[in-house]
Amino acid sequence: MKLRLCDLGSMDYGRCWELQRQLFDALVAAKTPARTPPAPHEAGKRAHRTEQAPATAPECNPAASGGPAEEAGTLLMVEHPPVYTLGKSGHAENLLIGRETLERLGARFYHIDRGGDITFHGPGQLVVYPILDLERLGIGLREYIAALEECVIRCAAHYGLRTGRIAGASGVWLGAGTDYGPAATTDAAARCLGTAADGPTRKLCAIGVRSSRYITMHGFALNVATDLVWFERINPCGFRDRGATSLERETGRTIAMEEVKSLVAKNLSEILNVEIYK
Repeated sequence: MKLRLCDLGSMDYGRCWELQRQLFDALVAAKTPARTPPAPHEAGKRAHRTEQAPATAPECNPAASGGPAEEAGTLLMVEHPPVYTLGKSGHAENLLIGRETLERLGARFYHIDRGGDITFHGPGQLVVYPILDLERLGIGLREYIAALEECVIRCAAHYGLRTGRIAGASGVWLGAGTDYGPAATTDAAARCLGTAADGPTRKLCAIGVRSSRYITMHGFALNVATDLVWFERINPCGFRDRGATSLERETGRTIAMEEVKSLVAKNLSEILNVEIYK
């Protein structure tokens, strides 16, 4: 099974969200039985109702999605300019500043269709959006989310950090109360000879996904060298007693984003048993 990787560099959140939707729709369409094409005048009406131009990137054409059965989908890697996103069931009061202040700081805000509450995306954070057909991979949604968590746990272990899960709170954490679980213990944490997860509970990586007809979108955001002050303006993921952290804060060293991208691709390839290619 193959998974196409598109490194988008830095991209506005809204434009990237539209690209995700195009890739998502292409995979859904590939699973939908063919229908009789509309009459010419109906096709014209639909074309006339198109609201905006496609948000395609030269290296990531949605038309290439939903192809042969050995293709599982597309993996987007990106950094965003400062933006707060609120999940479909999130609470707006977890944004602790007004919209005018937010805009004055140079940030944007989106209420989106993933799970979870509020989080921040910005420079120094690796955001990974797997748009996948889970049926082609032969896994369910819970197993998929656990795979994303395991990917980040292994990345953290590479830098000597012992991380894990917290019951009832998706993502990857350090600190008191962290549950390392079977996957973390047998895979990444057991190999980790570095820092234990002591101190206050803090989040290294947020996870929020959407799934329909076993097709996924959205994904995870791993803080590599993120300016953590941005998280002080929200209750991250709806929690008032848990902060955020980054690989650079925990290790005290500079970490290259390209190195982390390579680690993420390697770990996802192994965990999902796919060949990741560009």
